[in-house]
Amino acid sequence: MEVAAARPGRVLEPLRYLREALGAVRSRIREAESRESSQAFEQQRFWEMLGQTFKATSQEATKLSLAFSRLPLPSTEDCQKLSEGVQNAVLAAATVYYLLPKDQGTTLRKMVRDATANVVEGMIQLTEVIISTPLQSLSQERLISTGGIWEACEQISHLPRDNQAAVLSAMATYLGVVRDALEEMEQAQVEDQDPYGDVMEDEELGSRGNRDTYWSEADRKLLGPCMGLMKASKACLKKISGAVKVYGKADTPEQVAQLDDLADMTNEISPSVDELALSMYPPMNQLAVRLNAAKLASVLKKVLEITKMSHVCPPSEEGWVQFLTGAVDHNMDKIKDLTQSEI
Repeated sequence: MEVAAARPGRVLEPLRYLREALGAVRSRIREAESRESSQAFEQQRFWEMLGQTFKATSQEATKLSLAFSRLPLPSTEDCQKLSEGVQNAVLAAATVYYLLPKDQGTTLRKMVRDATANVVEGMIQLTEVIISTPLQSLSQERLISTGGIWEACEQISHLPRDNQAAVLSAMATYLGVVRDALEEMEQAQVEDQDPYGDVMEDEELGSRGNRDTYWSEADRKLLGPCMGLMKASKACLKKISGAVKVYGKADTPEQVAQLDDLADMTNEISPSVDELALSMYPPMNQLAVRLNAAKLASVLKKVLEITKMSHVCPPSEEGWVQFLTGAVDHNMDKIKDLTQSEI
């Protein structure tokens, strides 16, 4: 009985080493820089190799999960082989990721890095689940962990293949956040609607007991140009995305860098919109609203300026850039006028 009880511990020893090794790989993926190479980057070859390593990792995860789903448990030697198979597949995926040079775009590289790190993270979780429940059949937790790796590996088919596609993907995410914030604020302003109506009422206050949950007349006047800035944010992201889709290129280092600049700057729009939206809810501090509006306006004007100077903005596109710049200034001027007494 003592020998039998000790056996699982010895069998699982390779998995404990595997968990540590995978943790080190994850850290390197998150922190390491890409390798500089004088060789020309072969895009198609890179994606084929990355796809193969992700597929191999998915298969190794399945083998590992099934091996511990039934008795008898694998021998220590078999567990060692399984662990080596997992480690080799993960290291191969990480090695291929390192082959993606910086000059292909930081936006693209971040997405590939995150996808690779997610695969490694999933394998770490599966290893931990097996270590904690080695004698169980395919438990719900193990099924979820294994499925999570399959899903993470499948993401290779959804990753953008160049920096133009990566920037478009990023901007689509930013646009979704801004659209949600705008819709929520529009919904809150529906006639006679309590913006906190979905919050349970305080029994002591009673229904509509706190006037601070409603906008004053002065507040409502200020909401107009603030909404104008939020709508301008949405319009900026839509128009810039359209320009990147039609005119964006990732053929030269300059084009790639300009796309990264656009991605970095448009990334500041959605959190700035959120900050403004949060300050617009009652009880409204008009000075805070003005400051948040000024921050958003500054971000939008910078984005439009960068867009105008980039290759995605030929002369035919300059009209909407000027129009949106004017819209930002117009709404910000209104906000300043309405909050002048707060200064």
